[in-house]
Amino acid sequence: MTYNLADLFEQAVDQWPERLYVTDERSRRTYAELETRANKLAHYLASQGVGAGDHVGIYAYNCVEWVETLWAVFKLRAVWININYRYVTDELAYLFANAGLSFLVVQSNFVAQAQEVQPDLPMLVMGTDYETAIAGQSAERDFGPRSNDDQYILFTGGTTGMPKGVIWRHEDVLMALGGGIDIRTGEVVSHPTDFIPKGNTGFSMVTYPLPPLMHGASQWSVMGQSFIGNSTVLREKFDARGVWQTVAAEKANLIMLTGDAMARPLLDAWKEMSNAGDAPDVSSLFAISSSAVLFSQTCKDEFLDNFPNLIITDAIGSSESGANGITMVTKGAKMQGGPTVTASRDAVVLDDNLLPMVAGSNKIGKLARFGNIPIGYLNDPEKTAATFVVGADGVRYVIPGDFAQLESDGSITMLGRGSVSINTGGEKVFPEEVENSLKSHAAVFDAVVVGIPDERWGELVTALVRVRSGTTLSLIDLQAHCRKNIAGYKVPRALVLVSDIVRSPAGKPDYRWAKQHAIESVANGQSQ
Repeated sequence: MTYNLADLFEQAVDQWPERLYVTDERSRRTYAELETRANKLAHYLASQGVGAGDHVGIYAYNCVEWVETLWAVFKLRAVWININYRYVTDELAYLFANAGLSFLVVQSNFVAQAQEVQPDLPMLVMGTDYETAIAGQSAERDFGPRSNDDQYILFTGGTTGMPKGVIWRHEDVLMALGGGIDIRTGEVVSHPTDFIPKGNTGFSMVTYPLPPLMHGASQWSVMGQSFIGNSTVLREKFDARGVWQTVAAEKANLIMLTGDAMARPLLDAWKEMSNAGDAPDVSSLFAISSSAVLFSQTCKDEFLDNFPNLIITDAIGSSESGANGITMVTKGAKMQGGPTVTASRDAVVLDDNLLPMVAGSNKIGKLARFGNIPIGYLNDPEKTAATFVVGADGVRYVIPGDFAQLESDGSITMLGRGSVSINTGGEKVFPEEVENSLKSHAAVFDAVVVGIPDERWGELVTALVRVRSGTTLSLIDLQAHCRKNIAGYKVPRALVLVSDIVRSPAGKPDYRWAKQHAIESVANGQSQ
């Protein structure tokens, strides 16, 4: 047996066939039931010419069929491609072409968009066609041997540029994102069967990832939890009130979310339900985890106020590097941009000479990872060469572009993504730190910070803010509040009030939209 992801899923099926694996609004599948359907789908795809190395797109909201397709494709040693259902025609055309799709599994509401982009692309539509296609297929697991070198490709969200496909070997991504290396202890599995004892603790946890499956965090919740026999709850779309009702109905133990974009609506919905006397019983919930997006201290504190016994974790990582560190959330902690985390086993901070920094140097470096890292970017040798580099010490690193500091105790403080950092008057400002300060203001529901061109400062720190219903906010008030928390040069010099912040379905801010909207608003006198 290998560290191939399909092999590990099949190991779980054999170990816990009758355990509930995944459920959505319409369906419930045990491990054995999902395995049977995935085998049938794999045989159907093979009959359509899909084989090892072929790229199969999955274009759908969260559903059980998404997961069935995931495993069916891997069983054939093919590669599935996550497709952002928010993309418009030009973005889809770019992704389809860059990914080199040979087949598509798609929900019916996205068929027209897919056909407009690539009319001749073979596809299977979820629903009646899907069920008919797999009905007459073999349920046998009679596929050939697989390899640690089989590929998994994760397309990034494209919030600062066009999406990029990150190419991983199965073994490497298992170690970086799938639990092969314990992010807390650094312990490495020595054999694929090491996952079995982790699932035989006498308690099968029910996990509930809230982001869409096109986002890597949810993909790895669905896959990683399967290797240890846990159950996964899926819902088509994020609905704050519905989340709490689902937690109660499914007795969910762990919610996985992506920062404030989900945390704030959840908190508001909980308060509304509690005040109305219709809050459901969520006593099964004992943990919340966040990653990938800013999770402000204000939101963390409010969760602990409402659920004092919850275990809350905040993690840092990226599509290119995997998990780089995690921290247990405590009330009232200070945040400088992102969280300060216990570094994962292979995470480092590099200096300008591409050498690991000394702990406690108080200098800003770039977050990097070595060891189990990706092959590179799909069809982009130039970007691959810039991101995957050999350091002065001869070690190959992935450097996604996040700035960080290595603290004296070896922990890592995440500061922000270099591609969206702001240079104002020669000073570097990380939007995440300013956003964290903004969100502690009582009138601020959501916020994103960008730099826009300015003759005097180079870039002007500009805040786009959605205020809470029934409140007002002025730039002067906001500046006075921020000066209590951050240095003066980081304080926003312009404020644009918006009805909503454009984010991806996973909650990541669309910095391209934010910057363009801020430039236009300031130019048109629609700012403070």
